[in-house]
Amino acid sequence: MSAHNNIDVSYDPEADVLSLASSPNAPIDHASEMGNLIVHFGKDDEPVLVEILEASQALRRQIEPMSKVVNSAKNSRPILSS
Repeated sequence: MSAHNNIDVSYDPEADVLSLASSPNAPIDHASEMGNLIVHFGKDDEPVLVEILEASQALRRQIEPMSKVVNSAKNSRPILSS
């Protein structure tokens, strides 16, 4: 994947779709759907757009376990101290 400094992020609450575009103006050649994820590719097979369908549910499923890890880390001893 080529290096990009910016990714355009947008959310459509009506459709509940989170979009991440690495090349917003790049033409889309083809797409691949994997569950709630659609990856759009340019002619060079580089991903140019990722759409997360049912984004609020998908992110909630990811955030809940992460919050448990963060809360657990808050209660543990630091590995490094300054």
